[in-house]
Amino acid sequence: MPAFILTLKCRNRPGIVACVASEIAANGGDITEAAQFDDPHTGLFFMRVAFLLPGGGDEFRARFQTHAFAFGFEWKLNPHGTRRKALFLVSMFDHCLVDLLYRTRIGELPVDCVGIVSNHPKEMLKAQPDPDIPYHHLPISRETKLRQEAQVREIVDATGAELVVLARYMQVLSDDFSRYLSGRCINIHHSFLPGFKGAKPYHQAYERGVKMIGASAHYVTPNLDEGPIIVQDVEHITHRDTPEDMIRKGRDIERRVLARAIALHLEDRVMINHAKTVVFA
Repeated sequence: MPAFILTLKCRNRPGIVACVASEIAANGGDITEAAQFDDPHTGLFFMRVAFLLPGGGDEFRARFQTHAFAFGFEWKLNPHGTRRKALFLVSMFDHCLVDLLYRTRIGELPVDCVGIVSNHPKEMLKAQPDPDIPYHHLPISRETKLRQEAQVREIVDATGAELVVLARYMQVLSDDFSRYLSGRCINIHHSFLPGFKGAKPYHQAYERGVKMIGASAHYVTPNLDEGPIIVQDVEHITHRDTPEDMIRKGRDIERRVLARAIALHLEDRVMINHAKTVVFA
């Protein structure tokens, strides 16, 4: 029996859960997982339901649309486990890219990589990706930034990429490009307690004797590195750790945090709640 994921958000009001459950039952569906969250600060209600449904989703979509109008639902219905097309952007640090390509190859991430975009030549990567994956070398400068972003946008449109991943892509996206990718572009960056900006953040952390380093994966917005956070993780540090140790540990954190965020996004477990996210883990 086909499996589906229904996600919705709306202003909270009585009867939402009953409406969803009743409509699934009326279509012969069988709920296998359900989660909900009522945000008392925003007044918004969020819900994710996984269910089996005989006969596919077209009839359910048509019937559910009536309830969507009545309750003001913002909703999506996706087949469970469907592979999504993704475009990976990378600069010179390719540890996240290599990790993601491996996870897609073994089936851990249900992703079809439709291309790799970089502002550096392919030869500068430490590990060469599969030659069957299109590699787009698009140099960028202050003068060519908008033209280069237009080229990336053309690739997104031409490939039908549903997700864009900044796998250590060391360029700041313009406000217009960030808005174009809203809700479908995930970035990874180092996140320290306290935070260190500028060059050599791990060396700054070492000089301050930090006891913890971390990384954050978030959706891209026009506000630099301030988009809704999906996943964060940390690693403990001791006085014996050198800057090189921190860089090595940082690579590990970045890899697993980015992969986890992508997995949650692909499973429709992440919903944007203004500047935050609701994550149904």
